[in-house]
Amino acid sequence: MNLTEKIESAEHKFTRILEDFFVSVYDGKRVPSHGLDHHRRVWQYARELLLLHDSLNISSTPEPSDLIIACYLHDIGMSADHGPKHGKISRETALRFLKDYHLNPGAFTGVLEAIENHDRKDYSEQAGATPLLIYLSLADDLDAFGYTGVYRYAEIYLLRGIHPAVIGLKIRENAAKRFDHFSKYFSEENPFLIHHKKEYQILDNFFSHYNIQVQNYAFDENEYCND
Repeated sequence: MNLTEKIESAEHKFTRILEDFFVSVYDGKRVPSHGLDHHRRVWQYARELLLLHDSLNISSTPEPSDLIIACYLHDIGMSADHGPKHGKISRETALRFLKDYHLNPGAFTGVLEAIENHDRKDYSEQAGATPLLIYLSLADDLDAFGYTGVYRYAEIYLLRGIHPAVIGLKIRENAAKRFDHFSKYFSEENPFLIHHKKEYQILDNFFSHYNIQVQNYAFDENEYCND
């Protein structure tokens, strides 16, 4: 099979059971910004990246069947913990998925590792990252840009107790790392990079203006935790 056929085969085999499993586990009301729709979009971004593999500076492409599982389950742990532990919980939940659907966990070790480590945004630690982790991380990063990213960042950072007075500063810092990392894999004139640069700029401009206006807003200090 060629790559397109492998992608379609993976979608045919896994999409429905992954979505059914996700809904059975995830409390969508707790962290809506990281619910099923986020995971669907991450898979679509990953799918696009796979089809652009000739344009990427990545040694090889992961198996689509591995990547779709990683995309659909990477943040499932957010329903139980929206902090740094969610990657480990996502891994444990993904292992449950494999067992529930009689898939050999030993054949998906790389998937489980990618799920656990996807949210480590100090990209210097990814020097020896597998193609699977790179593709998952890039696809996840792309869903952090644009107006979708404004909502997703704001919700999760507030849930993590980051004070509104500094939230914009932290979001811009984090998003810049994501975009810089993403940019490494494309030439400057690549249309895919150009498109997502515009999405990144929407997010960055939004919080740039937010940071100016927030200086004149008096927050009730009793409502928020200081980060």
